[in-house]
Amino acid sequence: MAVSLGTVTLRTRWLGRVPYSEALELQRALHRERADDHLLLLEHPHVYTLGVRADMEHVLVPPASVGADLVRADRGGDVTYHGPGQLVGYPILTVPGKRGGGMADTVAYVRSVEQLVIDTLVELGLPDVGRLDDYPGVWVAPGSDDPRKICAIGVKLTRGRSMHGFALNVDPDMAYWGHIVPCGIPDKAVTSLAGEGIAVTMRAVVDVVSALAIDRWGSAGHERADVVWRESRSDLAPFSLGAGPGDTVGREGHARPSQPRSEAPSGQPVRLMGRLAEAGVRDGLDIADRKPDHAKARFRITDDYRRLRKTMRELDLVTVCEEAGCPNIFECWSDGTATFMVAGERCTRKCGFCLVDTRKPEALDADEPARVAEAVDRMGLSFAVVTMVARDDLADGGAAHVAATVQAIRARTPTVSVETLISDCKGDVESLDVIFDSRPDVLNHNIESVARLQRAVRPSAGYARSLAVLARAKASGLTTKSSIIVGMGEDDDEVVQTLADLRGVGVDIVTIGQYLRPTTNHLPVARWVPPATFDDWKATGEAMGISHVEASPLTRSSYHARQAAEAADGGVANDGSGAPVAVSLSGLSG
Repeated sequence: MAVSLGTVTLRTRWLGRVPYSEALELQRALHRERADDHLLLLEHPHVYTLGVRADMEHVLVPPASVGADLVRADRGGDVTYHGPGQLVGYPILTVPGKRGGGMADTVAYVRSVEQLVIDTLVELGLPDVGRLDDYPGVWVAPGSDDPRKICAIGVKLTRGRSMHGFALNVDPDMAYWGHIVPCGIPDKAVTSLAGEGIAVTMRAVVDVVSALAIDRWGSAGHERADVVWRESRSDLAPFSLGAGPGDTVGREGHARPSQPRSEAPSGQPVRLMGRLAEAGVRDGLDIADRKPDHAKARFRITDDYRRLRKTMRELDLVTVCEEAGCPNIFECWSDGTATFMVAGERCTRKCGFCLVDTRKPEALDADEPARVAEAVDRMGLSFAVVTMVARDDLADGGAAHVAATVQAIRARTPTVSVETLISDCKGDVESLDVIFDSRPDVLNHNIESVARLQRAVRPSAGYARSLAVLARAKASGLTTKSSIIVGMGEDDDEVVQTLADLRGVGVDIVTIGQYLRPTTNHLPVARWVPPATFDDWKATGEAMGISHVEASPLTRSSYHARQAAEAADGGVANDGSGAPVAVSLSGLSG
């Protein structure tokens, strides 16, 4: 019996290699939000997973002894293995009930997943495949004396929505099945496409599965996005390869050598002026070409601007406004809005779009949270954004320092609302929970770019990981926010796909802005996006169900932060009478 699906758009994603816990968090969010149907296709690092009825005696060796994790999952079935060379598919679908109503027909849905895999294998050239009585999954030579399992199936259906799915062996290391009793079946062998003589790439398998899934589940609409398939050093910007910042581009469009901060003249730091530079692109726009008018920021040095800068210098604080070259610095500082950097000025990652310093980080300054809190108090602020650089050199990724800053601000000025802009903390759950437990009014983590460009844009991060961080924050009851930078090589449809993914994990606020190339060693600008396109993305994102989308050429992650928070689900800002501010902890998510 087939399951008739296809009532909403099917969004297929090839996500590359994703830790099991992050994929599970992503599944749970997509299941909870019910925005669309999804098919997540990926590989896992070595992991053994236990179903709800699994017998621990079927795990024959300590998983850590063979370099694998052990995770108890909320799916059906016994113990199984996931690892490189195995295609894992997680359909998160709205499954109709029996005869169109009531509880979902679990048996029919499992048969539908099995048939997808069977049809895939037949198309790939393995015709003798099918089901084996009393044994779930897909089998090679099921009618013979030597049936071999090639695909495990384990699903969960709750509230008419599916989770978990299938694990198809393409060309994994088969030795890992020798350390368990696979699926609790001691007398049946496990095989793979490679083991059956079918030499095929993972990409080819994903292409077939995706096409057949669209036929089966995507009748109401479908689309697909992939993270990069080929990973090589040529994908990366020279800055990401450690070549340094290169030459900045002056206000008149002429490249000039970068200067260290210590050589800056009094008044404006050279670093700041360089990061407010003209942007260009290779293979089209020349590096010295002027920006279009809509991508230019106004210079407006006011008394409020000078007062805010004086406060920063007196308290020995650094702002991401300066370090990341934000084009809105004059507008925001003149309006009493700033973005402070704490946890140091140096980031442990080298993202291809960002000019935050990447030299070896210095030790954390334990007094910094108190100084940030003093600045917030002295400036009479009512809304603070606390961001951070990636600090992969620290065991907790700097999470405790972020939480301490949030707590210091609230202890000194309890009426201030706080937004945190955080790195992914390498996906470490305990570190992220330290930040979440500080209960920021808005939790911001930037996806930065579309799936296809993730490696080029931020080679030390991951698309699925960022979605998982946001999903976990939303599950913790926080208002969530993320940012997309455009003009680095994506197309309009990919931006819409990214908006859909952010909506899928429950993100409340999204900002979208134009990329401005800071130096010759950073990623080139691929295009100048016209203002009308930003307007279209705002309308599209909000129509999807995102509470607020702030989109314009000069929008940055903390731009209009208080206003965006107020617009999202009735707002989170306190009623204090002070001026708005965005207070930041060093930079851009990794």
